[in-house]
Amino acid sequence: MSFSKDFLWGGATAANQYEGGYREGGKGLSTADVMTSGAHQVPRKITWIKPATGETGYLEHRIKELINFPEGAVPAVIDGYYYPSHQATDFYHRYREDIALMAEMGFKTFRLSINWSRIFPNGDDEKPNEEGLLFYENVFRECKKYRIEPLVTLCHYETPLNLAIKYNGFADRRCIGFFVKYAKTVMKRYKGLVKYYLTFNEINAVGHNAFMAAGIMKENAQTRAQGAHNQFVASALTVQAAHEIDPEIMVGQMLAYRPPYAYYSDPEDQIKRMDEMHEMLWYSDVQTGGHYPNYKWKEYEREGVVLEDCPEDYYLIETYTADFLSFSCYGSFTVSTHTDLKPGLRGVDNPFVEKNEWGWTTDKKALRIALNELWDRYHKPLWIVENGIGWNDELTEDKKVHDDYRIRYLQLNVKAMKEAVEMDGIPLMGYTMWGCIDLVSAGTGEMKKRYGFVYVDMDDQGRGTLDRYRKDSFYWYKKCIASNGEALA
Repeated sequence: MSFSKDFLWGGATAANQYEGGYREGGKGLSTADVMTSGAHQVPRKITWIKPATGETGYLEHRIKELINFPEGAVPAVIDGYYYPSHQATDFYHRYREDIALMAEMGFKTFRLSINWSRIFPNGDDEKPNEEGLLFYENVFRECKKYRIEPLVTLCHYETPLNLAIKYNGFADRRCIGFFVKYAKTVMKRYKGLVKYYLTFNEINAVGHNAFMAAGIMKENAQTRAQGAHNQFVASALTVQAAHEIDPEIMVGQMLAYRPPYAYYSDPEDQIKRMDEMHEMLWYSDVQTGGHYPNYKWKEYEREGVVLEDCPEDYYLIETYTADFLSFSCYGSFTVSTHTDLKPGLRGVDNPFVEKNEWGWTTDKKALRIALNELWDRYHKPLWIVENGIGWNDELTEDKKVHDDYRIRYLQLNVKAMKEAVEMDGIPLMGYTMWGCIDLVSAGTGEMKKRYGFVYVDMDDQGRGTLDRYRKDSFYWYKKCIASNGEALA
């Protein structure tokens, strides 16, 4: 058994990295709109102003560090900074051109996100913004014209900024209702146009990046835990609503997952690996499995975390689990309790895998391992919705990009998927390679860390023509799709 005849090949993007048009069409500000650019080893910044005094400043945006704004400060757009989300790579004005390029490659599906603040500019508005609704309707109709199935993420690192300022984001239970109202609005509007939805992108990011993932401005163990819980309840209510609106709609979870390896056979290293698994998978234990794991309750007990909840929350979580589990997987990472080892991007360096200049690994077995681990744990259909390699691509004088490194990465990863399907019997729904048209990096906010099959003429400060050019990988992927994953050379 190889890939099924209806296997969903495609690519993935996020509005805050790709869409642009940040103040057009009635759109409000999102949390992404106050995040500046950065670079490798240079963190992005979240800019703020104190309305009472006019003082301005910023917080450095570092993974796993708590973010707390100074007293009286609110996130804001400040003159003199470059904010990549404002223009991104301009899908807002070029969506017809980009979707045509996807169709040329043979895409069966296109993963994109709706910018929540384009539909409800403040998040808690009484009525939706019709111009925003119409924009996405036009996008989805353009997809359908080419028989491309949209896969829509409802919240991809872009909570309406007003919800962060007024409610502390998803740390407040009122945001459950705001999200469900938004989800119902778009699912009703796009009934018959969109079959597949994801609620929160990489929901486990709440645990180490709560402002970006959930609009939480005052971070601690309590608010992060409450934010995750409220997103679980919002997701369950969205599944319930989707099935009532249209039984054909499927709502999936989206998890960030990378298989962890223990560096040594030392039992302490094995415990370290287990802890890393727990930290990633407890989110899917809840959203896809329907229950909080015991180890999480014990952790909350040790930390003094007490959730604001009610019995109905747990009924909803158990009853309305995700219809499928989608996940990002760019490679593996390696951990150890031994302090004399060379550090890696996450954990310690693994000498058996290749790395790019940002430290991201190319692991030829990571996807097969991840698919088996997730299937064995949940027995739900799986969908790889992010996988790819960032590279500082060069555009030649004749407007070509010879990205053989990306082709090799994809060859190895598609082969790993094939092994999981053919040898292990994993039910895999589809594959959407990340950043199919070049977009701004979420982690660094820079442009030179490119992922796409299509090169966009833009630099790290947003300068350029924004013209599109097909890379060598564009033609490779076209052949791969046409052969349903058989032509990998």
